[in-house]
Amino acid sequence: MARPVWTGVLSFGLVSLPVSLYTATDSHTIHFHQLQRGTSDRIRNRRVNERTGKEVELEEIVKGFDTGEEYVLVEPKELDEIAPGRSRAIEISGFVDLDTVDPIFFDKTYYLGPKGKEYAKVYGLLEQALEESNRAGIATFVMRGREYLVALKAEKGLLAVHTLHWSDEIRDPRKEIPDLPEAGKASAGELKMAHQLIDALAIDWQPEDYRDVYQEKVAALITAKQAGETVEKAEPAPKATGAVDLMEALRASVERARSPKDTGEKASTSTARAKNAGKGSGGAKKRTTGSPGTSRARSLESLTKAELYEKATKAGIRGRSGMSHDELADALAHSKNG
Repeated sequence: MARPVWTGVLSFGLVSLPVSLYTATDSHTIHFHQLQRGTSDRIRNRRVNERTGKEVELEEIVKGFDTGEEYVLVEPKELDEIAPGRSRAIEISGFVDLDTVDPIFFDKTYYLGPKGKEYAKVYGLLEQALEESNRAGIATFVMRGREYLVALKAEKGLLAVHTLHWSDEIRDPRKEIPDLPEAGKASAGELKMAHQLIDALAIDWQPEDYRDVYQEKVAALITAKQAGETVEKAEPAPKATGAVDLMEALRASVERARSPKDTGEKASTSTARAKNAGKGSGGAKKRTTGSPGTSRARSLESLTKAELYEKATKAGIRGRSGMSHDELADALAHSKNG
């Protein structure tokens, strides 16, 4: 069982409910140590005076705020003296309609549980009422020396606490992002085609269908290097769609999304390949129907890069780790061992 990161009382009106707060998410980031190249020696960070180059003991270090003209020095104990004491309660100041809270305000999620079976009824009552009313309780509390603004909401049979950003922490996108388009600039045809593409790619939200592929590749890289092997390189990022190509790219994307099996490729394949596949035979050599080489090439093109790389490894294709999807398919098509 997980250990709570905070315990206290949840209060709303005259009702008090002893609760425990639990971390709701994990991070599967792979952590590395820093080593000196060519050795197994760990690199350690030391606190060094940048003027003298000498190491400084922790008790000799103070904090300094740079005003631009000078440093304002603050002792660690001075910060401790003004820090808010640990909250013993999450006091709900009011309940807001969840639909009015912009998602950009949500930060981290915690599970909230009753501190004992005897409080399950009150806990369940609050969860059910929040679920049916589509409201969230807004409160502030202190944890680990820091004050948090939080939203308490129902989450599939339990209560969850979401820490929120303070309003002055949200940046104005119009001041931060250059070259934002003006509203209503797209043509009717472009907008219609964009709607068709969105509808063609509409799916149900299934979070278990997605995984952190990069972390899996990092783990595979470590395993491969440990065994003295190599791994495939990632394909280069697709080129940006120019304004002139927008309608053609949208049209090709809609056709591909509606019939990915007919093209023999996934809907995520680059637009350039989609356009080439849809062109006529003008200037290009015609393929001979029923040719074994042609049939084999088509079947290879329908495979993913990972599947092609696995075949290339078995076939002993040299330089495969630096090849793209098309290069792997072409190399296998001309390989006697593929």
